[in-house]
Amino acid sequence: MDVIRDNISYQKYKSWFEPIEAVKLENQTLTIQVPSQFWYEWLEQYYYNMLRSTLSKVLGKDGRLEYSILVEKSINAEENRSVRLPQLPMPPARPQEVESTYTSYHPGKIKNPFVIPGIRKTSIESNLNQNYVFERYIEGDCNRLARSAAMAIAENPGKNSFNPFFVYGTTGLGKTHLIQSIGNKVKQLYGDQKAVLYVSSEAFTNEFVQAIRNNRSNEFTMFYRQIDLLIVDDIQFFSGKEKTQEEFFHIFNALHQDGKQIILSSDRAPKDIPDIEERLISRFSWGLSADLQVPEFETRYAILERKASDNGINIDSTILEFIAHNFKSNVRDLEGAVIKLLATASLKGVDEIDLPMAKSVLRDMVKNSNSQLSIDAIQTYVCEYFGIDTNKVREKTRKQEIVEARQIAMYLSKKLTKSSLKTIGLQFGGRDHSTVIHAITTVEERMETSTRFKRTLREIEQKLDVATL
Repeated sequence: MDVIRDNISYQKYKSWFEPIEAVKLENQTLTIQVPSQFWYEWLEQYYYNMLRSTLSKVLGKDGRLEYSILVEKSINAEENRSVRLPQLPMPPARPQEVESTYTSYHPGKIKNPFVIPGIRKTSIESNLNQNYVFERYIEGDCNRLARSAAMAIAENPGKNSFNPFFVYGTTGLGKTHLIQSIGNKVKQLYGDQKAVLYVSSEAFTNEFVQAIRNNRSNEFTMFYRQIDLLIVDDIQFFSGKEKTQEEFFHIFNALHQDGKQIILSSDRAPKDIPDIEERLISRFSWGLSADLQVPEFETRYAILERKASDNGINIDSTILEFIAHNFKSNVRDLEGAVIKLLATASLKGVDEIDLPMAKSVLRDMVKNSNSQLSIDAIQTYVCEYFGIDTNKVREKTRKQEIVEARQIAMYLSKKLTKSSLKTIGLQFGGRDHSTVIHAITTVEERMETSTRFKRTLREIEQKLDVATL
């Protein structure tokens, strides 16, 4: 052991050779006891040449080495098993493929988390949800950058400049769907050639704690270092967990150095995560950070169409518009609204869902459902209808299309809100109440004389009715 100690660092000696016990020396054959099959594999892979030269130096050219492996059948049960190896100067035989005797601390989450490297790498379960694929991920302005980068990574994991790929955004915006889509695409393209693993930060932390508790930290590390595509969700939960951060730091470095792909997600940008070591924050920023924004109306509508299609039903466009207008914060709320509608219709035995029913069923889910339609909202819907900028109706312009939109918006503001004439005028560029009265009178007169104008006003009111309870 003194010869070995002089040829490697103190830390490596303490980690890998100090736990070894010499069992016996007989007929130039040295028998040593190692803690596990994994230990034997590690020594043979990384210290074979040093062991061979040391044995020749100490025992002569005919020196032989045998291992006594301590096999861990379970956490609380052990037995000894001796393995006789070929003469050390010869290349070591590949061990037979065996099942790992270690079990997972999270059944159904990470199966066989400490599989011995080189023995059964392909048995690693990815933990991916098969429904989370790119084909089902609706693209919009809110996520276009993130989705494009994700697809590029899936086609060439680890061999791109997006490493790590850090996706962030508030809850319910589709982070988990997007990052798991990468994993599913890699599995589709590469099969068992790439070891893919999706794990939540909470599961990673719990596994690490159990590994420390059972003196299996080295095996925990080696398991994660053999992953080709590591996806860690909700990385913000590493906050304040110093030991977990240190372990992940070393795993991150090893994977990145080996050209393995790392995917991370969080509810905020890397620099905004509290109680995370600066060295980790720095590494999170090495690749590409992409944020997911709240989906715009068109994307929300498309998501609702997909959800309805997935459930094999047709929902009237007015109902989809109503949901898209009222559920703006995240994708999860959109999907929850559709599911609640379907469940209610099924329980009541209703074949067709109409708008009044949708409004009644979803009333408690809509935030501020009792508040009246605002003047700002009316301005927005009127301007969208005419295809003009909302700010135009507040400006002092006499262009015919702007004047018409302004007058209609003023008329609807008086009809649909409890605002005073003075308040309405102030919302339209500081105009006085007489201007508002003139607008209302003009609209009422045009409704009496123009069928086209009356139809236009009715269409706008229907849009506003769909958008509100």
